[in-house]
Amino acid sequence: MMNVRKQQGLSLSSLLVWAIILTVSAIFSMKLVPVYLEHSVIEKNLTSIAKDANAGNLDINQIRMSFSKYAQIDNIKSINGQDIIIDRDGGRVNLSAKYTSKIPLIANISLLIDFDAISNP
Repeated sequence: MMNVRKQQGLSLSSLLVWAIILTVSAIFSMKLVPVYLEHSVIEKNLTSIAKDANAGNLDINQIRMSFSKYAQIDNIKSINGQDIIIDRDGGRVNLSAKYTSKIPLIANISLLIDFDAISNP
């Protein structure tokens, strides 16, 4: 007698399910990655400006103008220089910004992500 083995592999329905899962995850990552990259650029710029402010005693308007210039160069659309919160702790300047990014997904479905960017001098 021949030993009949059960066939192994994916059926068409399970292949379609996996294709849908991979497509949805690819769409999410294509929408989310640019927002998180922009957040990391914002934090990098805040840190750079805070170091400059600590070294050169910049006033509030110069700090805001400096961030606006960085934002224009790096194509930052989420915040501008007026959204920066400036705290002076002794002789040290700490910069932060709280903002929200709205990411449209499909039709009237959107993701809303809250960010809190802080300088780390």
